[in-house]
Amino acid sequence: MAAAGPGGAERYFTRWYKPDVKGRPCEDFCVLQHSNRRHHNDISSCRICVITLAEAHPLLQNGKTITSINYQISPNCSRLQNKVSGKSKRGAQFLTELAPLCRISSSDGEEYTIYSCIRGRLIEVNENILSNPAILQEKPSTEGYIAVVLPKFEESKSITQGLLTQKEYEEVLLKRLNSSSLN
Repeated sequence: MAAAGPGGAERYFTRWYKPDVKGRPCEDFCVLQHSNRRHHNDISSCRICVITLAEAHPLLQNGKTITSINYQISPNCSRLQNKVSGKSKRGAQFLTELAPLCRISSSDGEEYTIYSCIRGRLIEVNENILSNPAILQEKPSTEGYIAVVLPKFEESKSITQGLLTQKEYEEVLLKRLNSSSLN
């Protein structure tokens, strides 16, 4: 995923956040939406979204060690079986906002389900994190991404509804910090 190399994530992607997914405190996700400044003639690049963990996610906090990542969602559904072909991305699995992408277990016995957060077709999952789970924590916005999702063209403008901007997310983090310091 070359576009998110050093500085690339900031330069070509807009960050959107989904905090407390499914009502689980601090289980926050980040959707990096391609800004399409560079490839103005390539329609698909403006819609590509990269799903990552947000900074406040429990897996990115100190002391957590990832023990396993599993893209097998159910007995009949593995995100690794997603085979995409051609320009129209035939064969891609369709995801809803709350479709699980993978499950991640940590050394403290906790298991976290990672959700798509947006509707669209699964273009790829990051198989590199299976053999090197540490990059998920070390470089969550670049090499440690979870998956790449392509929203439907007609929904590409509305996919950010229900997501927070960087500034709005920072306000959520500040509120959390203030409420935890009161306890």
